[in-house]
Amino acid sequence: MRHAVLKCCCFFAVLLTLPSAPLLARQTPSTSGSSISTVDSSKALNDKLAQLDQRVTAAQSSADNSWMLVSAALVLLMTGPGLALFYGGLVRRKNMLAIMMQSFMLMAVISVLWALVGYSLAFGGNGPVIGGFEHALLRGVGADPNPDYAGTIPQSTFMIYQLMFAIITPALITGATAERMKFSSTVLFLILWFLVVYAPLAHMVWGKGGLLNAALGGKFPTLDFAGGTVVHISSGVSALVCALYLGKRTGYPKQPMPPHSLVLSFVGACLLWVGWFGFNAGSALAASSLATSAFVATHFATAAAAISWSVAEWIRNGRASALGAISGAVAGLVAITPAAGFVAPMPALAIGFIAGLVCYFMVTKVKSIFGYDDALDAFGVHGAGGTIGALLTGVFAQQVVNPIFGAGKPVGGLDGHWSQVGNQVVGVLIAWGFALVGTIVLLKITDMITGLRVTQDQEIEGLDITQHGEEAYNLEL
Repeated sequence: MRHAVLKCCCFFAVLLTLPSAPLLARQTPSTSGSSISTVDSSKALNDKLAQLDQRVTAAQSSADNSWMLVSAALVLLMTGPGLALFYGGLVRRKNMLAIMMQSFMLMAVISVLWALVGYSLAFGGNGPVIGGFEHALLRGVGADPNPDYAGTIPQSTFMIYQLMFAIITPALITGATAERMKFSSTVLFLILWFLVVYAPLAHMVWGKGGLLNAALGGKFPTLDFAGGTVVHISSGVSALVCALYLGKRTGYPKQPMPPHSLVLSFVGACLLWVGWFGFNAGSALAASSLATSAFVATHFATAAAAISWSVAEWIRNGRASALGAISGAVAGLVAITPAAGFVAPMPALAIGFIAGLVCYFMVTKVKSIFGYDDALDAFGVHGAGGTIGALLTGVFAQQVVNPIFGAGKPVGGLDGHWSQVGNQVVGVLIAWGFALVGTIVLLKITDMITGLRVTQDQEIEGLDITQHGEEAYNLEL
């Protein structure tokens, strides 16, 4: 009996130690809760990663936008005061305000035209020659990026940056017409030139679907990083046409016409050198390693050209002049412009050195042989420098610097892609032809409407007084 009772006690003790069904039921939800907790943690992690990605994108956009706004300001600096002082010091004292006023007025006039139709004609649509009117009056140009051109900055930033190129390009032409063209006819001609020559060329080279666009479906992919064809060939060739059409200044070349202030020209040239970093490095359209590469190439080419021009001058004349040094520097800046984002530092030095020699030859030999009066050598520096720079871009461009045609695909001659030189020739010929024909037609139209040239008496008295009623310097005590 006692054993039976002991067995029963043991049996109940075992039952009490076994897990009951309700207990098992209570344990099941705890496993499910663990799974839910894991899912929640994963979702939270993904949310944090998404937020981090957004912050990185916003930081990149902010950095790129800051750099592009600074670059836009630097390019505007190139026109006023850079070009205005550079050209102003090179003319005679009686014409200084007139040449500076032309640059300044273009800053205002081209800005208004750009907002009305210019930006749309250059970067709207996708035609091979000219854009459309989809962005006329800056419709649709706001804070959202245009991924076709610059995906990390507002389209309004891209628009204002490109405006600065549109301002300085026609201003370069005034170097050939200096000291003899009416102010009214200068403004009218350059308005027409901007609409008929600049806007189509800008679209052909940089616009989506443009005939010469290397990145966005051009039939003849021409490499032009910052404006060798669009800016310098177009303005330089047009300057030559203007000089020939207007004829020589009264007294040229028998009467000496030295610069009235090389100090002002020197300051202007230095401002151009600094501003050109926004011109070339800014054309990367981002605060990127490509911008750094273009910055470096620009600086080295400029230095090499200043040296080569001075060496050539020293060999010929026995001394190097300040005017020669600053002219050589500008020639190097011009020549490296199309190549800046495609070449390494050593090829940049070669381009600059060659450009200095070629432009020196054009200014000192070719100009005297043909006898045209390109007053401030706009063609000799910009037309010739832009042409040699565009051609050498096809030789020295490398995919390791800028794989514009796709990763691993050759870009220029150094990569074995020598046919690119042919594309560059096509781009140069189209730019030459477009500027040549367009300028002749527009000069004739302007001549019929306002006349082009001041009278001989007005030219002798000076354009400051006859065109603006002012003098650059008041020498009365």
